[in-house]
Amino acid sequence: MSVGTNIRSLRKQNHLTQEELADKIGVSRSTVTQWENGWSNPRMGMVQKLAATFGVPTTAIVTDKMVDGIPDGAIIPEPSKPAYAPLLGRVHAGDAQEPDILEERVSLPAEVFEHHPNAYFLEVEGDCMSNVYPAGCFILIDPDVAPQNGSIAVVSIDGADYVMRRLYRGATTVVLSPDSARDGYEDIVITGNDHTIEYHGTVVWWQASREYE
Repeated sequence: MSVGTNIRSLRKQNHLTQEELADKIGVSRSTVTQWENGWSNPRMGMVQKLAATFGVPTTAIVTDKMVDGIPDGAIIPEPSKPAYAPLLGRVHAGDAQEPDILEERVSLPAEVFEHHPNAYFLEVEGDCMSNVYPAGCFILIDPDVAPQNGSIAVVSIDGADYVMRRLYRGATTVVLSPDSARDGYEDIVITGNDHTIEYHGTVVWWQASREYE
């Protein structure tokens, strides 16, 4: 059985509606629908919550067969150790603007945190980068990773405004380019010494907004 079939079967065994299951694990009913129909799969944090809610091992969610045996060649995800990075504010994936300060925390896999111990989260506003990071998601910024050509970076312009764009650098020009399926967004082109640009780091990981706990 697929992951979606496993979730549907366990939900019905526990006499839960999709809405009741969604409330228990902190997601929307439509998210449960997408899982059960195979349109998307839950992230590991959600797999652990589902397993805890149903009182079964995580293998009962992610394996093809809901039996004690594990299919040959299967890679079973291991539970992540708890780790958190600060959620410092919001960054606009559109026009540059000064970010809000949130002073919260967002969970992430310990392995990611170990590789990026000084990283922090920003919440994405706008859909200028929706091809890679949807509005409302949390992007992990590592200030110790210098952006390369093509990297998605967070920069401030003239000391105040923050923007997240795909970055390209030439000899005298910096281009901050959108990555969205929607029309209407243009490159931010900074030439010569017209503006001061400060690089705040590179996006190294991201987390969906409803599944970060």
